[in-house]
Order: sequence, then C-alpha cells, then structure tokens
Amino acid sequence: MASIRILSDNLVNKIAAGEVIERPASVVKELLENALDAGARRIRVEVEAGGRRLIRVADDGCGMSHDDALLAFERHATSKLRTVDDLLAIATLGFRGEALPSIASVSRVALETRPAEQASGTRIEIHGGRMLAAKDVGCPPGTQVEVRSLFYNVPARRKFLRSETTELGHIASLVTHYALAHPEISFALKSGTHTILDAAPVAGLPERLYQVLGRATLEELIDIGRLRAPLPATRPDTWFAPEPVEPEPPGDIVAQGFVSRPEVQKASSNTIYIFINRRLVRDRILLNALREAYRHVLPARAYPMALLFLELPAKEVDVNVHPQKIEVRFRQQGFVYDFVQQAAKQALSAARPVARFAPAAKPGGTGLSRAESRDVSPVVPEAVRLEAEAPAIESFELEPAHLPPLAQRLPFTATGETPVPQGMPGARLVPAAVAVAAPTATELAGLKPLGQVSNSFIVAVNASGLWLVDQHVAHERVLFESHRRARRAGAVEGQRLLTPVLVELTPEQGVLWERLRAELEANGFEMDAMGARTVAVRAAPAGIAAGGIERLLREIFDTVEREARQESLDALQQKIAASVACHAAIKVNMPLTADKMDWLLAELGRTENPATCPHGRPIVLHYSLRDIQRAFKRI
Repeated sequence: MASIRILSDNLVNKIAAGEVIERPASVVKELLENALDAGARRIRVEVEAGGRRLIRVADDGCGMSHDDALLAFERHATSKLRTVDDLLAIATLGFRGEALPSIASVSRVALETRPAEQASGTRIEIHGGRMLAAKDVGCPPGTQVEVRSLFYNVPARRKFLRSETTELGHIASLVTHYALAHPEISFALKSGTHTILDAAPVAGLPERLYQVLGRATLEELIDIGRLRAPLPATRPDTWFAPEPVEPEPPGDIVAQGFVSRPEVQKASSNTIYIFINRRLVRDRILLNALREAYRHVLPARAYPMALLFLELPAKEVDVNVHPQKIEVRFRQQGFVYDFVQQAAKQALSAARPVARFAPAAKPGGTGLSRAESRDVSPVVPEAVRLEAEAPAIESFELEPAHLPPLAQRLPFTATGETPVPQGMPGARLVPAAVAVAAPTATELAGLKPLGQVSNSFIVAVNASGLWLVDQHVAHERVLFESHRRARRAGAVEGQRLLTPVLVELTPEQGVLWERLRAELEANGFEMDAMGARTVAVRAAPAGIAAGGIERLLREIFDTVEREARQESLDALQQKIAASVACHAAIKVNMPLTADKMDWLLAELGRTENPATCPHGRPIVLHYSLRDIQRAFKRI
C-alpha cells in the first residue's frame, strides 16, 4: 500500500492559510493590498471583536467581472503575473494568488464586486472553502469582502489569538501604516460604532503625518527631503549567452520621509516604519543602517523614530521571500545600506547645531575597514553621494564636538561652598572605579555626602571607600520601588490639575488607551475621552509637572506596547512605574542641599536593588580604599 498520497484541496488551502493568515490583521493586510492594487481611492475597514467576528473591507477600485470573481478563489490565480520575467520585477502589492482562497478556507467569506462599466455585480459566498452561492446582485462599483468567524473551523489557531483589544491594536497599526504610505487615498477604520481612523485625502506626506499621528509627533521629526542616487551598474548573468552582454544602468534609488530629532528616544523599534515601493516591510539591513546613523547620537538601548519610503526599480528588490510578503532582499544590499545611513545622517547633521560639517572624504582616504572606521568620522563612498532633486544638498559627515578638558566639564564643588582648587601638580587619581553589581545595605550604610560633581553626581564616603552616585537614577530607583509598593496596596497618589491637559493619540495609541485605561487610573491618572482620538488628563501621579504629562503618556504608550500585547500585567505595571519614576525624579544639573543628599543616600540604601535604575543603568560607582591606596602608590 502506498504511503505517499496527494493532499486534498481543502487541506492544502488550510496549510497555505497557516502561512499567509496568522491573525485578523493578516486578513486586513491582504485585503488592503488587493484594494490598493485595484486602484481604489477610498478604502473602508470595519471590524468587530478585534476581527474575530467580522472583518469588512470595501473599496471603490476597478472591481471584477463574474468569471474573474470566481477565479479569484482558486489557488495561484492572479491577474498580476503572466510570465517568469514578471516574477523578477514585481510592481504590485499582491501577486501570489493565495490570499483569498486561504482566507476562505478558514472563515465564512462573502464577496460583492462590480466593475464600473457593468450594470450589475457578483456576490460569492464561501464557507470553510466550500462554495455556497454565486449570483448576480446590485452593488456599487468596486469590491467589498466580508470575513466572518475567522478560524471557526481551526480551533487550535483560534485558541492562540490574543485579546480583542490586542488584535484590534495590530489592525489599527497596519491601517495607519498604509494610510501614511498613501496620503492621496481616503482610509477609514471602525470597530463597532467607534471610529478609530478617518483620514481624508491630503496633499502630501507631512499633511498625512499631522492628520494621523498628530502635531506632537510631527514636531519630533526631521524631513529628509527627496534624495536620489543612481544605482551602480551590475553585469547580468550571461554564462548561457553566446556573446558578452554589456551592463545596463539599473536606474535610481530615491528616499523620502522623516527621521526623529536627536533628543527623541524610543524604547523599541516599533516606531520605525519602512516602505519599499509603498510596501510595508521589516528589513534588518535598513534597520541597522538607521541605528548606525544614530550610533553617536542615541544611547545603545534607545531607538529612533523613522518613516522612510524607498523607491527603486522592481528588478532591484525581491519581494517574493516571505509568504506574507513582509521581508525583502536587495540585489545591491551594501549600496542600499550606505544610501539609507547617509540620508539619515544628513538629516541629523542639519538638526544638530553643535556638530561641525565636513565634506565627505574621497574613497581610500583613511585605509580603514568598515568595522575600524566606526570609531572615527565615517568615509562616504563617492557612489553614495546624495543628489537632492530640489534644492541640491552637499554630502557631509558629522564630527565629534570638541569638548573642554574633563576637569572643566566636571567641576567638583563642596556643598554650598566655592569650588575647590583643581589641577594640583601630581594630583591624578587613576580611574579605578567600578559599577557595583549588587551593593548590599551594609556596604551603603553610613554614607556621608561630601558634595556634587557638576550638580549631577553625589560624592560620598564611608568605611569601604569613595562612592559616586548618579542622583537622577538613584532617586528614580527610590521612586520606582515606592510606586510599586503603593500600586500593590492600591494607594497610588494622584494630583488633580487646575486645567485638563489634552493629549492627541495616534489610532494605535487610541486602541491601546482603551486597554490600559483601568491600569493608568490605578497609577494616579484620571482621563476622559474627548472626541475620537483625544483624551483629557484631569489628574496625574504626584510629582509630575503639568508640562511633562503629555510626554510621560507618550513614553508609557511607547514602552508598554509590547508588554500589553503579551498580556503581562506585572510587566505593564513595571513599565508604567518606571516611566512615572523617571519623570518625577531629581534631574541632573540640580544643586542639592546636604540634607537632601543625606535623605537620598539613606533611601537608596533601603531599596531592594540599589545597583541599577529601572531601565538598567548603574546607580553607584565605587573606589575601594585599596584602589585609592594603589593609585597613590601606597601599596
């Protein structure tokens, strides 16, 4: 008896659905891309129960005839490919011909479609891959697809879906991204009776950014303009050709969009949106290029925000890498990397008044490898010089700012007294301080403050030696643990505001706010909805100034997004407590009295973890008595 058998069409479709349809947002993505490929100018998305119960996507695109509508539900049926050559230069968002049959195999689907030139349309109903009806109906031009009871016949897959709010957040994020990529198209997203996004067509990307993400986000970004560079010619594979073939110029690569200002720091890469030929992608090469551009600007664990659109010839990028079409492969990967990195650096250079502009070096100017040159001003290849379409922008690089000597930058002052004389002959302390991994209460006991360094670091001594304490992160640790204890006891103090603070949220943040509302109120906030995407903050945790409330809320939304989707309440509470503590803590460059320093050191010694702040930065540095003796050559 044969052991190998041909799988049934129904099972094949369900296997394909497992590759293409991961969650409700995957369905929305496929239907959105079909609508955009159909030339739609208005796209409306409606969902219920986070997309589990209903997903409805309606557009005013070209529509389909009766025969085409039937063929659209056959596997590998598509209007976007004809020959193998078409596969090498894909210019549409959808092309595999797997989306509709995969969706129909795991849900109850009803499709209505009509071309504008035809008097009647077509309605097709398919449940679990079985055709139930195909008939003529009256409907407006365009296409509407209803997907009900997603994964109703695949209970194992349905069981692994997240909460309704979490799934709705993924859908809101997806629709927001495609709305940003197509400012000329109208997008609407509704969940039940709640409108999450309603974006009318606008003139360009800045207007769509303001419309979708709000004024505060737009002010944090730098417009990189529209930058163009010719791609280097590559010789085609001609091993089978009778005669050598001369290489042809592949065309240009164009970049436009926005990157965040140097002072903006995000906790994750979730705020980096990259589009290749208007296709939303996740690409590690481009992500690394952006991070390298910010290498000397942001801390190692911080991320920028970016909205980057790259346009290049279709034959230069392979989008047929991943079943969900979210990963790409570039034909000239190194050139694209350098181009993106240089585009971000130019924007950052224009936004940093302390930086010095220097012309880009010629190739071979340093003789260093890429890895070696990261610690000096990078060398920009001549081929990657960016040519702005209007006006021209000269390529340049950042150089480190020239800082005064260390003694001038970190003046040591006694508490409330004049500066102590510095620069005494022979008085040089060998750097022997170490970040204490886990100082105990005993090690920190008896600390006596001597003064501050640059009004930012407390200098203290006890029997074990000399201690340097970062006053901001030390107070942050104290407030974090105090806030956590109060939250567990349900006694977080809030302060009412004289005037409510209005905060405009993005569509995804609006969904996340509904998810976090009860937890935010338990942490001292009091907020009310004021319209579709605006909240009025009437109370905030004690110690937070009114001017910092909006920034605090945005930081909470940025940092807790991943934890919220993982449904971890303890992680949510920790992230909120860490953000509140950071914003309420003593700042750097703040003079402290002796009593204030005494109090802070004593409270630090009572914390459970006095070594690091909630974000992982060290709090204390320790010069042991033995280190000091060794530095003075006494041992």
